Amino acid sequence: MKLFNKKNKQYTQVFRLFTEETWILNAKNFNKNISLLFVGKKNEVFIETTKESITYYIGLGKENLQNFEFQQNALKFSQTQKKNIQTVPTLLIADFINEKQFEEFTKGLLLGTYSYPFDKTHPLWNQSFELHFGNLSQKKLDKISSKINAFCDGQTACMDWLNKPANLKKPEIFSAYLKNLAKKNQLKYTVFNRKKCEELGLGAFLSVNQGSAYDAAFTILEYKTTEKNAKTFGLVGKCVLFDTGGVSLKNSDNMHYMKSDMGGATAVLGALIYASQMKLPVNITAILPITDNAISEKAYLPSDVITAYNGKTIEVLNTDAEGRMTLADGLSYLSKNYKTDILIDIATLTGSSVRMFGDTCGAMFSNNDELKNLLVKTGDKTNQRLWNLPLWEIWMDDFRSDVADFKNISMKPIGDCIIAAKFLEQFIGNHPNWAHLDIAGVAFGNVGYAKEKAATGFGVQLLADLIENYH
Repeated sequence: MKLFNKKNKQYTQVFRLFTEETWILNAKNFNKNISLLFVGKKNEVFIETTKESITYYIGLGKENLQNFEFQQNALKFSQTQKKNIQTVPTLLIADFINEKQFEEFTKGLLLGTYSYPFDKTHPLWNQSFELHFGNLSQKKLDKISSKINAFCDGQTACMDWLNKPANLKKPEIFSAYLKNLAKKNQLKYTVFNRKKCEELGLGAFLSVNQGSAYDAAFTILEYKTTEKNAKTFGLVGKCVLFDTGGVSLKNSDNMHYMKSDMGGATAVLGALIYASQMKLPVNITAILPITDNAISEKAYLPSDVITAYNGKTIEVLNTDAEGRMTLADGLSYLSKNYKTDILIDIATLTGSSVRMFGDTCGAMFSNNDELKNLLVKTGDKTNQRLWNLPLWEIWMDDFRSDVADFKNISMKPIGDCIIAAKFLEQFIGNHPNWAHLDIAGVAFGNVGYAKEKAATGFGVQLLADLIENYH
């Protein structure tokens, strides 16, 4: 998609945006038949055709829309009309929207045409598609275009990798992709195989990997700016490519959805793509502990005691609590070996968070009030919402072990997402500015582009906006 300041006199395709209020003010200027069939309600579309052109009247709903609602409306429109939209210069008429609202609307136009596997040959992704908007200068449109392209590249990468079936994202396949991505985007790429992980003492991560037929790939991606005194973000994304539950086997009815258990990693990946393509003035160190959680004669067992990277010992009570094992080593390795201003881990971690919030928001935990408030604000801004939960010391009693420092779960049938967060806090090396995001209910679910559950892209906009605007 290319963006242009309005200059052509004739357009064969037009998108006209209206809120209910702006339609009331302008309806008299249009055919009366349109007024009978269109009132500007949210997600309402009326199509007017002539010999010369086709015009889409797009309803946005009530006025005073938040910016993300422009993206939502455009996404719904392009999802429903993607087979009809033509690859021709297209005029957008919406005199009442500002620069940010236009950016969000255009993002939605692109994202609404996503389907798996993603294909850039669709008209809106095709470079021959032009969207003309006369309210902004060409310089501003060029800047917006760069942001949209970078964001959509990150979002589609996130969704595509989460949607891939298990046999198409084996560790060596995903690692090859990351290596090529690092080269393309000038990222430093480091990977530790099983032997190197053993030398380093990444025991918690290796305990999950030991049942796998595939080598470990504890992966570090680093983006560095040339700006002096730039903030540094440490990101750890859960990257279990497929989760059987291990010996503590999951129920088979919905196990096919466990290809989604790398949702934290794909959110980090999408944000990293955006930051590197936009050359944001920040530093990012991202750790993706890549493995699957498989069953074999070598798989770790309930009652095993594991020594993590930071020297803490963990009694395994449930092998399906593998995400916190891999994240524990990711967090402790990052906190020990890198200096970061902000440390965030993000994961499709617990069924507890799903039962608590469904697909409404992610569960958030933080030891820093400023970061906590910023994440809530950013979640509201991007419509990738988070709700804060406590990290009270009283929860420590629920996972203390008789034979190790910690148990990897509590035996109580309550509050597991809180137990998991409190467990992970023991591996951050006393980092003063840490947050844990449990996105199990929001990363993979009902979407407009697929009949079954699929990737939502949750986390990419949240992290990208946080990184871009943190001061």
